[in-house]
Amino acid sequence: MNRETKRMMKRQGQIDDQGAPAATPAEARRTPSPKPPGQRTTPGQYVRDVQDELRKVAWPTREETVSFSSIVSVGLVVLTALIFALNFVLQKGAAFLMK
Repeated sequence: MNRETKRMMKRQGQIDDQGAPAATPAEARRTPSPKPPGQRTTPGQYVRDVQDELRKVAWPTREETVSFSSIVSVGLVVLTALIFALNFVLQKGAAFLMK
């Protein structure tokens, strides 16, 4: 981690002055109960944990989603056409050699 990253994380409140991770308000409110290995969580705790994790996700905007989807679709079409062309050429070449 370079100095720029450390400064940015400090401005965002992710680390303190010494560089240690700072507790976020959600982490400070939640008191995790230590459980022995193999013990299951309750359905309510599971839903709360999932909601906490989904809040941390950086969701793409609609424009980003459309843009990325179109890029993937165009790439898929190009690669499919390339594989089809190679398959066709190799098939014709093998048929020519077998004559």
